Amino acid sequence: MREPVKIEGPSSAKDFGWKEFGVIGIPKRIASSLLRGLIPVIRNAALDAFSLRCLFLGVIRHRYSLVVHGCCIIKLTRSVLDCSPNRGSEVHSWALPSTSTDEGDSWGQQTDLRPKNFLASGADVGASVTVHHRGEVVVDIWGGYTDVEKTTPWESDTLVNVWSTTKTMTFLISLMLLERGELDFDAPVAKYWPEFAAAGKKEITFRQVLSHTAGLSGFSAPMEVKDLADWEFCVQALAAQEPWWEPGTQSGYHAVTQGYLIGEVVRRITGTTIGEFFQEEVAKPLGANFFIGLPEAEESKVSVVLPPPPVDPSVFQDLPMAIRTFTSPLLDATAPQHRWWRAAEIPAANGHGNARSVALVQAVVAQGGESQGVRLLKEKTLNRIFVTESNGPDLVLGIPVHFGAGYGLASESMPLGPRACYWGGYGGSVIIMDQDAQLTVSYMMNKMDSGLVGDTRGAELAFASAIAAAS
Repeated sequence: MREPVKIEGPSSAKDFGWKEFGVIGIPKRIASSLLRGLIPVIRNAALDAFSLRCLFLGVIRHRYSLVVHGCCIIKLTRSVLDCSPNRGSEVHSWALPSTSTDEGDSWGQQTDLRPKNFLASGADVGASVTVHHRGEVVVDIWGGYTDVEKTTPWESDTLVNVWSTTKTMTFLISLMLLERGELDFDAPVAKYWPEFAAAGKKEITFRQVLSHTAGLSGFSAPMEVKDLADWEFCVQALAAQEPWWEPGTQSGYHAVTQGYLIGEVVRRITGTTIGEFFQEEVAKPLGANFFIGLPEAEESKVSVVLPPPPVDPSVFQDLPMAIRTFTSPLLDATAPQHRWWRAAEIPAANGHGNARSVALVQAVVAQGGESQGVRLLKEKTLNRIFVTESNGPDLVLGIPVHFGAGYGLASESMPLGPRACYWGGYGGSVIIMDQDAQLTVSYMMNKMDSGLVGDTRGAELAFASAIAAAS
C-alpha cells in the first residue's frame, strides 16, 4: 500500500485559519494541482442560493486533515452517510467489488477521510450515493429515512424528485438523436417545430436551447404552477412568446422551460413524449429505475423532498432576470408533494430516481458511450458535450457558467477536469462524470438546501471520489 504523502498547501491556506492543509495519499503533483486550483475558488466563493462555486467548497471548509491510505472510497462515503446506532438509522450497501487500480490498491481498503456525517448531523434525512469507476460500481449506499418524522427507512429502491438533475437525461436523449442523424444541434428549432418560428425565434438553434442562450428562461404567458402539468399549454406558450434577450449572446438558466423546449423537439422527431422515449430507449435497456413522469405503480417508493430554508430575498436584488424567471410561474419546493406533479412530464425538473439510477444512466458519458455493458452512444458522439456553447456570466444564476451540449463544463468557478461535466438539482442533488478518470459520482437526497443546482454535500463526495480515483 502506498504510504501517505505529505502535501504542503499554498501559503494562502493560512488565510483560512487551517492548522494543517492536508495529508493525502495520492501523487504530490496531482494533489498540489487540485489544491492550488481550489484556493481561488474558496477565496472568491459567494455562498448564496445560486452559487455553483460552492460545489467544491464543502470538502475543505472543515478543519481536519485529509488522510487517504491507498485508494478507498467505501469507508469515506459510509462515514459521510453513516448514522450512530442509537439514532435508529442504518446505512446499507451492495455491489462493492474490490476494484484494483494501476498501483494495486483497492477501493475497499482503509481510508481515514472523515467529512461531516450527513445523516447523524441532520444535514440529510435520507440519501443515496453511487460511484462508478472504470466501468464498475464501486460504491452504492443508502440510508436514513423517507420522511421528516423518520418513520420509514430509505430503501435501495427509494425514489426522490431530483429537480434539475433531470436535465442530464434530456441531454443524453439529444445526443442519441444527434448520433442517429435525426437531430442537428446547429439547425433552427423551427425546422422540427414550425410554430416555434413565431415572434422572432426563427433563427434560434437547438444548441442555443441546450446552452440556455435561447432567451426563453421563463414563461411570458400568465400561468399557475399546476399549468406545468399541461404540456400543450406550456409548449404553445413558448412557441408564441418573444425572447427575453437576444438569442445566442449570453446564457440565462432556463430552469423549467428547457425541458419543454427539448422535449417538444424530441416529440416532433420521434412521435413520442420525451418521458416515453427515455423509458424505452434508455431506462429499460439499462435497467435504470428513473422516470420523467412517475407511474402510479411506483408511488409507494417515493420519498417526498423536504423543502429548504427560505431564500434571502437580497440574493435577487441585482438579478432582474432571475426574478422574472423564477416567478413565471412562482414554483416552490412543495410541488413534488402532489401526485399531479409526479405524474406529469416536466423534463427539466421532475425526474424521479435515486443515486443508483442516475449514475447508471450518466455513466454512459464517463465510460465512452456505454454503461454496465449496454451501449447507447458512440464514443465520438460524446465529444459534442465538450464543445463550448457559452462561457460567461449567466443572467439568471448571476455567476459565470461554462456550458457545453447541455452539461456544465470546467471553469474558473468549477474546477473540473478538461473532460468532465456535471449538473445538479435544486436542493442538493448532483451528478458528475469525468471521462479521463472514468469516474461517475451520483448523490441524491430528500432534505433540500437552498442551492438551485447543487450544494456542498454532493461536492464532498465528488471531491473525495476524485482523490480516490487519482490514487
